[in-house]
Amino acid sequence: MNDAALLASPLFRGATSEEIAAMLPCLGASPRRFARGERILRAGEPTRYMGLVLTGSVLVEHTDLQGAVTLLGRAEPGELFAEAYACASDEPLLVDVVASEACEVLFLDARRILTQCTSTCEHHSRIIRNLVGTLAHKNLALSRRSLHTGPRTIRARLLSYLGEQAQRAGSRSFTIPFDRQQLADYLNVERSALSNELSKMQRDGLLTCRRSSFCLLCEF
Repeated sequence: MNDAALLASPLFRGATSEEIAAMLPCLGASPRRFARGERILRAGEPTRYMGLVLTGSVLVEHTDLQGAVTLLGRAEPGELFAEAYACASDEPLLVDVVASEACEVLFLDARRILTQCTSTCEHHSRIIRNLVGTLAHKNLALSRRSLHTGPRTIRARLLSYLGEQAQRAGSRSFTIPFDRQQLADYLNVERSALSNELSKMQRDGLLTCRRSSFCLLCEF
């Protein structure tokens, strides 16, 4: 199992490798491997398990009745997904979770996280606090996406998102976690229109970009 991913996970913040190993049986931990494109969790079905990415990455997507896909997020090693649904296990998922590449996921039973184990594990309360913090951060991430998709024009959406990425990186030069199609899905625009707008923004001297690497030439 990928100890580095477990140590990097916000769920286990403050715990050592030995402490995490002791906690995993109490949390009903179960690892599984998935091939690229394989569906990990399906919309319409409830789950009592949250996932922690050990290797690779996964995408959280919403598909509407006409088949249009909106990318809501991406989880990489150490990050959680479906934790809110697992904590409200009677609520069916509104999203699909799909393997972006070959990956390994550690499933954790939310009921066993939220209920103190019979051995009164001394680290259990810390896990619960960490989970609450993770849920709060995910809520803020969804709020940020709402801000980025709020503007009417593609250029305004791009500047909103790329400006935030530059601020988070502390530099005008940065790399985003999405390819072109994923960025288009995240901003809820057509890929061809997004690519055209990026070309115009480069001609206008606002930025330079190559694949997922960007450099903003304007104020942010």
